[in-house]
Amino acid sequence: MENIQNFQILWFVLIFILLLGYALLDGFDLGLAALLQFLGKTKEEKDTLIASIGPVWDGNEVWLITGGGALFAAFPHAYATAFSGFYLAMMLVLLALIFRAVSMEFRANDPVRAGLWEKALVGGSALAALLFGVALGNVIYGVPLDGRMEYTGSFFTLLRPVPLLFGITGFAAVLLQGASWAVMKTEGQVQERSFKAAQTLTWINAILAVIYFVVLFNAVPNLPGNALFYVAVVFTFAGLIGLFFSLRKKNDAGPFWESSFSFIGLFLAAGAAQFPNLITASNDPNFSLTIYNSSTSLYTLQVMAVIALVGMPIVIGYALFVYRLFKGKAKADDHY
Repeated sequence: MENIQNFQILWFVLIFILLLGYALLDGFDLGLAALLQFLGKTKEEKDTLIASIGPVWDGNEVWLITGGGALFAAFPHAYATAFSGFYLAMMLVLLALIFRAVSMEFRANDPVRAGLWEKALVGGSALAALLFGVALGNVIYGVPLDGRMEYTGSFFTLLRPVPLLFGITGFAAVLLQGASWAVMKTEGQVQERSFKAAQTLTWINAILAVIYFVVLFNAVPNLPGNALFYVAVVFTFAGLIGLFFSLRKKNDAGPFWESSFSFIGLFLAAGAAQFPNLITASNDPNFSLTIYNSSTSLYTLQVMAVIALVGMPIVIGYALFVYRLFKGKAKADDHY
């Protein structure tokens, strides 16, 4: 029994890392795309912004696919409940990501309707970022479940105030990631606008982070005694304070890393609040889906652990290679 619990905990941590990787990496390109029409005023400026994420945005989504696959294999009951109960919300996310992907291609090849495709890119990116945060808020704050581990609410159940706070906080963090990435990858007027956007978003993130931590502290019974929660608070505000000073000094490399540090803090707090639950039952804690009552067999967890031991370093190595290969300032005429 102890052996399987160790693997259940291991897979909770691995899935957490995969989803954190997705949030960090796809977060900045979602945020930058959502800010496209605010940061870029001319076609050339917008081309530069899109070129800055061109080589990496689709590879960033590998982290989400891998995380979803790992959840399916390691905790199939939680996967089934989430994807069936949140079906409409998941479809909206999928449509948003599809519109985001195709709009970049159509914008480049359909100049007559480029403005329309830019709006689709902005809207799809913003909606996806917001809904991911709302989804995370629901699984932590809780949704109604029955004794068969099935979701009993409706689509509007997912839009309660606390999950919406998670969505807004996550969306603001994603926008800050996007603005900080633009600061690092652009020059001239675009970079100046990105500095100003990042400065404003730093203050917004600081205010939302305070509200987020206070609500989380009061909403999750066991969180006050969890040391990881306090580490997460320190991470978040250390990142925001460092970001504030880097932006004042016009440092174009530091803000992205400090924004990412702050983002990690927000995500760590969510992980501390959630463990060992995967989907919290708001109506009866006994109905909650945990890593212990929704996992697959020990043998499957062990085989997957071996695969992860081989596969995750490859994914991380590939990501490092790509980002190193395409480092430096983006140009409007870069094509990928």
